[in-house]
Amino acid sequence: MSEIIVLAPMEGLVDPPMRDILTRIGGIDWCVSEFIRVTTGLLNHATIRRIVPELDHGWKTHAGVPVRPQLLGSDAYWLGENAALLASMGAPAIDLNFGCPAKTVNRHRGGASLLREPELLEQIVASVRAATPAEVPVTAKMRLGYCDTALTLECAAALEAGGAAEITVHARTKVEGYKPPAHWEWLARIRESVNVPVIANGDVWTPADYQQIREVSGCERVMIGRGLVRRPDLARQIRQLDGSDAGMAEWSTLLPWIADFFQQTRERVVDRHAPGRVKQWLSMLGLTYAEARPLFDALRRETNAAAISQCLNALAAGADQSQTLSALTADNGLAMRCE
Repeated sequence: MSEIIVLAPMEGLVDPPMRDILTRIGGIDWCVSEFIRVTTGLLNHATIRRIVPELDHGWKTHAGVPVRPQLLGSDAYWLGENAALLASMGAPAIDLNFGCPAKTVNRHRGGASLLREPELLEQIVASVRAATPAEVPVTAKMRLGYCDTALTLECAAALEAGGAAEITVHARTKVEGYKPPAHWEWLARIRESVNVPVIANGDVWTPADYQQIREVSGCERVMIGRGLVRRPDLARQIRQLDGSDAGMAEWSTLLPWIADFFQQTRERVVDRHAPGRVKQWLSMLGLTYAEARPLFDALRRETNAAAISQCLNALAAGADQSQTLSALTADNGLAMRCE
């Protein structure tokens, strides 16, 4: 197939366990990591490995899907030096973040704040391109602008002039954040203004959205973030848009993935922080699956990671969810209730 589906980088959401689960479910061509912040100096290997542990597996998830590391910062020299370091470690490509809308990032002259400085965008990309072997692509992600679209085409041109091999565009400004709608018509304007591939991004929740964003933008490549978190088999469904019956995955088939995700999360973070991650995912899944809502409600106040694992593992093994959740509200002690 000519189209490409990319799993988006989303800080605090699409982390290594989420990348592992979603790429094993299938349909994704490559992933971009959460951003690695660069200030001054070289990154240490422990920091890189914490954010992109896939580097120990040839920069691929366990499903064999490539992961491209993403750098964030405004110091062109040190971004270049760290890109060279990542390339020496075998990174398949280097992505640059000019789209993060987070206030903390933008206050420190990072992410989408740089869309007010097209000249700096070009300098950063050029520095990274010069420091990185020619066979390693340098790519960039941008939004339509900081507060408006006055510099949209100028920013895209700057990224291309600096040497970006691809430009991913989230079709909103920084100020708009994730407020609907995404302005897909701008993707076509940007694609027509540059001579490198443009990857369309923003508000792809269903296979129908995927078809529409491609039609409106003219882009063959689409990046999906929250849509894949809310509907984990979305990429696989898109792959089956050839007339076969794709059908959304049943809730029962997702329960083992949720249990697996939580187990991986517990292996990465201390137990007091792990429950928040699975609750976050269940909350988002609840926007697609009605069955996720009562499970989220039952677990939302639980802080015992071992007890949550016990409950999720029981459901993954086929325990009746309604009976399990009834027991959760009837008895004391989540660990006992999930036995």
